[in-house]
Amino acid sequence: MDDRSWGGGETTAETNGAPLEEFLADPAHCTLDLASVVADCAKLLDSMTDVPAYVRNARCDVLAANAFGRALYAPAFDSPLFARRGPVNTARFLFLDPAGRDFRTDWDKGADDSVAFLRSETGRAPHDRALTDLIGELTTRSDEFARRWARHDVKIHRSGVKRLHPPLVGDLALPYEAMDLPADPGLRLNFRTPHRTRRSARPSASSPAG
Repeated sequence: MDDRSWGGGETTAETNGAPLEEFLADPAHCTLDLASVVADCAKLLDSMTDVPAYVRNARCDVLAANAFGRALYAPAFDSPLFARRGPVNTARFLFLDPAGRDFRTDWDKGADDSVAFLRSETGRAPHDRALTDLIGELTTRSDEFARRWARHDVKIHRSGVKRLHPPLVGDLALPYEAMDLPADPGLRLNFRTPHRTRRSARPSASSPAG
């Protein structure tokens, strides 16, 4: 495994290459001040050098991530879905990019949890236009999302295990924790414990030999 793909570097805010001022000036990106997220969380994220970590909002937008987090979630950060729109959104990646199924080996569980989380957020913030637009987009474009949305399940997980398949390292079962940030309502710090439980048994053209 190439160590450069997993560590080092500094926390980045997701602006898709646009100047931060320009990104913040567009209310379509997020209703929170992204600059305050960076200011409040960058040092914390950068200090978490041994674990992948990121901050996301209630719409599943990833607003900031450390280098380890970007490496682990490279399939999402590299998704063509976000080439011209930002920031990276884990729900869009899961339901609208076929790579989401390859990345989440527990895709059904991840899909159920994602929809239940968004359902809970509609109750907490019923007038969030961006959240409503996201749900409308996913309902229209994904039958899997629409079917789950119709169940009206509500659930928020703050800890558990996620099963992922980063192409460079194979299958991982990662314990995770999610912590609300009291100073920034609606934001959550998510981090994983990167202990590989087994090598991938699935062939992958991008996996290193040996």
